[in-house]
Amino acid sequence: MNTVPVMSGRCGGDVMEYRKITAIFRCDACKKVEQRLQELGVQGFSLSHIEGYGEYADLYSSDWMTRHARLEIFTGAAKVDAIVEAIMDSAHVGLAGDGIVAVQSVDKLYRIRTRSEIQADESQDRRQI
Repeated sequence: MNTVPVMSGRCGGDVMEYRKITAIFRCDACKKVEQRLQELGVQGFSLSHIEGYGEYADLYSSDWMTRHARLEIFTGAAKVDAIVEAIMDSAHVGLAGDGIVAVQSVDKLYRIRTRSEIQADESQDRRQI
């Protein structure tokens, strides 16, 4: 599998690749997932509560929607596997409706405050975002 550089920032002479991890999982797993990500040193993420249905739908109700949490993280490609594993370990119950994790390439990442593209050496300092 070929990898294509997706960000112009440099890290140790190599082109830094960024990814966006999106996870949708049961709301009651939020604290466990958050704690595990902090243990890994993940410096920031967004968490929102959503409604929807997928593999599991409450067919006994007139409203099939169920509540879940959606987590979004922007990170370097090298950290993706550890973060995905931590999310899956923390959110896993073994039942339909446990959720999903998606990983997407990020072409560019910008800081609104400075209107500039985030370079690889800046992305590690959350105080700058």
